[in-house]
Amino acid sequence: MTVSTDPHERAKRLARLIVADIILYNQAKIDEGIKNDTLFGILAEDIEVARRYYEKHVDPAVAREANYFDLALVDNLVKGRQEVPSKIW
Repeated sequence: MTVSTDPHERAKRLARLIVADIILYNQAKIDEGIKNDTLFGILAEDIEVARRYYEKHVDPAVAREANYFDLALVDNLVKGRQEVPSKIW
């Protein structure tokens, strides 16, 4: 397996890994937050810690060009839980 040296690909991969950890350790909170439309409030502290980690480990130029962290949050954290009943669907 070859590891990409493209800083954008590395940033995308890091964002997905960080969000995967949030999902792994907060499944009950995520379900509750989706059901009650309070997801980002419930996970605010976890998301902020994760965002700081992401920003610390991503090239600042890449971070200014694209927000891969927020995209990973929406794609993996929110869209990945569409089976949870919610008024937001």
